[in-house]
Amino acid sequence: MPAVQFELFTSAFCGPCHQARAAVTEAVRLIPGASLVEHDVVHEAGLAEQLDIRTTPTVVVRSGSGSEVFRAAGAPTVPQVLAAAGRALEA
Repeated sequence: MPAVQFELFTSAFCGPCHQARAAVTEAVRLIPGASLVEHDVVHEAGLAEQLDIRTTPTVVVRSGSGSEVFRAAGAPTVPQVLAAAGRALEA
């Protein structure tokens, strides 16, 4: 597993999802070994329910061991995503 993994939960008609995707994509570009997995909650409703995803966008940050270290609903900024990644790297 990557040192930091971002999971982005989106839906097709979600305006803030585009902003969240841009912020997380930029963070992945800046962090060596980071990865992004995007989930469309319509197509992956079971996973969204299992992980208690209630709104889109939702960003989940996981450490290298796969543990969730941070979760935020809404469109984060790049500095917010980088701060969350710092938590994952410390875990």
